[in-house]
Amino acid sequence: MLGTRSHDAGAQVVRLTQDDALRLAFPRPVEIVRRTAFLADTDLDRARNAAGPDVQIAQAVVTYYVGYRDGRAVGVAYFDAHRVRSVGEVLMIVVTPAGTIGRIEVLKFEEPSEYGAGGRWLDQLEGKGLDRALSLKGAIVNMTGATLTSQAIVRAARRVLALHGVIEPLESEREEAR
Repeated sequence: MLGTRSHDAGAQVVRLTQDDALRLAFPRPVEIVRRTAFLADTDLDRARNAAGPDVQIAQAVVTYYVGYRDGRAVGVAYFDAHRVRSVGEVLMIVVTPAGTIGRIEVLKFEEPSEYGAGGRWLDQLEGKGLDRALSLKGAIVNMTGATLTSQAIVRAARRVLALHGVIEPLESEREEAR
């Protein structure tokens, strides 16, 4: 896990700013660089195929944040806004240089607090890559009474990992290291 979790209580309305979340994901001393990827239709198709049939990917412009420590990338943070049931949720999902989930933070959750994801539930997604294990039928245990939240978070994680795989934000650094 990158840094320490900001909340470990049960389900609750959590309000973090983007800057607060980035500081949690990339503790100092880290340089955080904001970047934007512009995806072509073929890129979107590749991301949709990788994410799976129940994951929607509509945005062709993706903003992400790369954290650097001592000149080396330590992770990439994406912010994903989506609906859970009838109102919104915003997550920060950090992808490690290995392409797995390093951390998930809830920035905003507008559903009733009893339907929210607590820190322990979110922890089970850490270390997961974009494969069958990253599903409620795989290695992710559903939240009893909060299935829609569980589904929304898993879909967001799959969406981010699929976009990350298409964007390849650390590929140029891997080539430089060779």
